Amino acid sequence: MIYIIIKSQNLRRPPRFLLSPRKPPVCTAPSLPPPVGRLQREREGDEGAACADAEEERAGSVLGDETPFTVLGSLPLASGTSTGRERGNECSVYAYLSRGLVRFHTSMNESGGDHIEDHGTALDEEKKKVSCNYCHKVVGGFNRLKHHLGSLGNDVMACEGVPADVKAHMRDLLLEKKKEKLLKEVGELYHPDLPLKRNFLPKPTHPTTSDKGKNVVESAPDNVADGLKDVPLKRELSPEPSEPRSCLDKHTQSTTTGKRRKVTEPATEVDANGSAHIPCPTEDVKVDLKREGLQESALHAARCISRFLHEAGVDLSLIKFQSFQKMVDAVINCGAGYTVPCYDDIRGWILQEELKEVHGRVEQVKLSWPQTGCSILVDGWMDGRGRSFLCFFADCPEGTIFLKSVDASDADRDVDALFSLFCAVVEEVGIQHVIQVVTHVTSCYMEAAGKKLVEKHRTLFWTVSADFCIDLILKKIGMVDHVKKVLDDAKMITKFLYGHALALDLMRRHIHTRDLVRPSRLKYVAQFLTLEAMVSEKENLVNMVRSPAWNAPFWTSRGKGKAIADLVKDPLFWGAAEEIVKSTIPVVHVLCQVDGDGKIPIGSIYDSMDRAKEAIKRDLGDWEAKYFPLWNIIDDIWDNYLHSPLHSAGYYLNPRFFYSSDFFVDAEVANGLLCCIIRLVEDRQKQDLIALQLDAYRAGSGGFSEETAVDQRTKIPPALWWLLYGGCSPELQGFAIRILSQTCSGALRFRLRRSLSERLHARGWNSIERQRLSDAEFLHYNLRLWRSPLLGAGPKDSLIWEDADSWEDGFVDGEEEG
Repeated sequence: MIYIIIKSQNLRRPPRFLLSPRKPPVCTAPSLPPPVGRLQREREGDEGAACADAEEERAGSVLGDETPFTVLGSLPLASGTSTGRERGNECSVYAYLSRGLVRFHTSMNESGGDHIEDHGTALDEEKKKVSCNYCHKVVGGFNRLKHHLGSLGNDVMACEGVPADVKAHMRDLLLEKKKEKLLKEVGELYHPDLPLKRNFLPKPTHPTTSDKGKNVVESAPDNVADGLKDVPLKRELSPEPSEPRSCLDKHTQSTTTGKRRKVTEPATEVDANGSAHIPCPTEDVKVDLKREGLQESALHAARCISRFLHEAGVDLSLIKFQSFQKMVDAVINCGAGYTVPCYDDIRGWILQEELKEVHGRVEQVKLSWPQTGCSILVDGWMDGRGRSFLCFFADCPEGTIFLKSVDASDADRDVDALFSLFCAVVEEVGIQHVIQVVTHVTSCYMEAAGKKLVEKHRTLFWTVSADFCIDLILKKIGMVDHVKKVLDDAKMITKFLYGHALALDLMRRHIHTRDLVRPSRLKYVAQFLTLEAMVSEKENLVNMVRSPAWNAPFWTSRGKGKAIADLVKDPLFWGAAEEIVKSTIPVVHVLCQVDGDGKIPIGSIYDSMDRAKEAIKRDLGDWEAKYFPLWNIIDDIWDNYLHSPLHSAGYYLNPRFFYSSDFFVDAEVANGLLCCIIRLVEDRQKQDLIALQLDAYRAGSGGFSEETAVDQRTKIPPALWWLLYGGCSPELQGFAIRILSQTCSGALRFRLRRSLSERLHARGWNSIERQRLSDAEFLHYNLRLWRSPLLGAGPKDSLIWEDADSWEDGFVDGEEEG
């Protein structure tokens, strides 16, 4: 038998339906509100009622139990009748209304045990008590019997005597029904963050209005189509619905023109058995969701993770940590019933176990110091209470180690106190391992303490970090009159755009990137990165202020809004901005090379600064009046703060530059190399050997002339090149490796959070609690250092820092909504 069921949310009365020439009685009962009760039928005989009950149950399992449906009638597939358990192979077609069109769902009931009544016996007429045919356990209905046979559900005892194939079949049926229910719920959601990455709708075919009714009837099997020809479809599909009812509806809208596309019904498909089947978006969703691995438990877990992160108020980027995924995997491996460690355990024995592992890693890094040496990096800041802090790190190619932090509030203006502090750190690391101390500022107190340190320990160098010096260069360039004028105009534009919600939204709809402002850990670098972004979006910004949407709001008619529009359309502003970008971005690129790619830069900083000056000269058209003042600023910072003899020696010993055609040696390079030999190599005999071996390196003879050594000059880091191919000159090899293994950038590039150090040095802690905080600080900083955020970063990603204070430094603050 085929039972035709119309399913609809708002079906007031069943349509008139001509099923077959035999015209069996049609049920005229209205659809019932959910939950659906037993439908009233007008049938003759108990067998017909039982058959209808079974088909209704099957329809509910296919179409879902939440939406009312009405049985309209039946149509025999073949001569004779079949009822109850005597039914063999048969096909049920459930038809229901969707957006004014009749849709079909087919289900095959194969003989051989697919029907649930083959596995249980009803003990009462209402089938509220059913006995299992395998273990004779009595359960509450056939639906419970499915869970009993499939061993699913916490409140149903599993059947011990059910055959394996029946158990697997029942389990699959229940899981499939659960997935369909979930897909239905997902399809009714409307949220922009719904994790559906594909377009689940079939490609629109755009049929005409007259063709929509034909699609359903003409594509169906003949015996069904005959009965559908007289079906009046009173509610036609609206070509332009007012609002999308679900995320699937949203996919039918155009994302480029803003106009809604007409939703069309896909053509009906007919399978080999002659069963009508109309593919619908929900089925496409089902297939793609299976590919995505979407499960109810996974959705619940995702929401729990999100709720925890938002409730704790932590940085959401923490989810990118590899340790986060490892934590989740470890919990999954523990299985159900795992209990998270308590607060005291985490700050107690678990903390100590982690410390043991970190100390082991620290000792491994220290083993490389005799060969490569290390650099002491100094980072400092002042908190909101006016306290000064200093953090010390030891950096080498094997890794960076956090040493300790101190409250330097009483020492930041005391040269002797700073000197004693630095001496203690150097001696803790080992003077024989320290090549240089890289500081973060150029204050007179810090400089004086550095001179005293170098006088005491002649084998080390005192330098200022390259990122700080480059930021200082950009600061001085920004103080030039015409540059300052352009930067002030750029700030005025960004303040206005970010100070009005409508203007900000309009800007983001016109530019290619989401934001113009480029926050950075370095204050003055941020200014020029933002200006570069504005220049790249010049045409889009001009189109924005000329658009009707810009002139519509009332604030554009005010003096400020009109002034902003005039400034954006001013070609003189853009001409000056482009010239400033040309004169500063080469310097910013040097900073990208220092921080961005994770390579050891001390062997290239000398060449990079020279190339930056040449690029500025070239980009400004060799106009001496324009580029020469900028050169003077760069040379002033280089001579007084940035340059170190280590940079000259690194340039000379870097095979990439030394064997290039444009390599040159001036007095600065020669004196720097000689200074490093004298100070880093105390043995006079070794000094003489190094001088002799420099001749072989200069001539490219011996091991330096091997084919692989020549080929790898520009392909591998210079320190590694010396390790592999400098064995013919062992003294020079060791000297070169120790120099080329050093860095010239400071600790600020690691983006460490300083709150732990500030909390550690707060007053009021007892000795036990202070030690625990010290252990937590040591553990946190070293774990973060070994998971450097710079790994895999792009050329400028290391400079853009969303947590930086420069986000609000002049570019977005100062405007009020209005």
